[in-house]
Amino acid sequence: MSKSSPKAATKAKSPRKQSAHQTSVVEEAMVAKPGTRLAAILYDGMLILALLFLVGTILTVIGTLLTMETGTQSQQARSLPTWYQNAIMTPSFILTLVGFYGLFWRRGGQTLGMQTWRLKTVNNSGHLLTWGQSFKRILAASLMPLIFGLIGSVIGGSRAILLTSAFLGFIFNYAFCLFNRRGLAVQDMLSNTITLKMPKTENEGLWRVIRNRKANK
Repeated sequence: MSKSSPKAATKAKSPRKQSAHQTSVVEEAMVAKPGTRLAAILYDGMLILALLFLVGTILTVIGTLLTMETGTQSQQARSLPTWYQNAIMTPSFILTLVGFYGLFWRRGGQTLGMQTWRLKTVNNSGHLLTWGQSFKRILAASLMPLIFGLIGSVIGGSRAILLTSAFLGFIFNYAFCLFNRRGLAVQDMLSNTITLKMPKTENEGLWRVIRNRKANK
C-alpha cells in the first residue's frame, strides 16, 4: 500500500485553503460609498482629459489637412466641418472612454484611480467584466446625464444650462446610492455590475495582476 508524500498532501490541501481564503475576502469586501467613487473618478478624470486632449489634437490636425485649405493668417482660420466633428471626432472620444475603462476593468477590475481607493468593479458573479459588460456599464452611466441634459435643453436651451443639467445627471447616478437599500448606483443596477471597496490587506493592484498573468503564461 503506497503512502502519499508530504508534498502531495500539501497540494491536496491547498485548494481548500485557497477557497476558504477567497470566501473571507468576499465577506470582507463591501459596496463602495458614493464619496469614494467620486474621489476615484476625480483621479481618473485627469488622465482621461489628457487622453481626450491628445486624441482631439491628432484628429484636429488630420481633419484640417484633409478637409480644409490652410492659410497663413489668423483671419483665415476656420472650424472643422460639422460632419467631421459628429462622424469622426465624437465617436473617437467615445471609443477612447470605452477603451480606457474597458481595458482596466478587464485586466484587474481597477483603473488607476480605483486602485488608489481600493475599489474594484466586477459583475454580479464576482468575475471581471467583459468588453460587452464594460460598454453596457458605460452606457448605463451615461443615461441619466443624457436625460437631464435633454431636460435642460428643453427648459433653457443654452450650452451652460445643458452642461449643468448633464452634470446634475452625473451626480444623480451616485446620489442614488444613498437611497438604494444595497447602496448601488444607477449604472450598477442597469448593467448588473457592482463596485466594491476591497479590504486593505487583500487589495491586489492592477500592475501586480498583469505581472502575475505574464508569469503564469
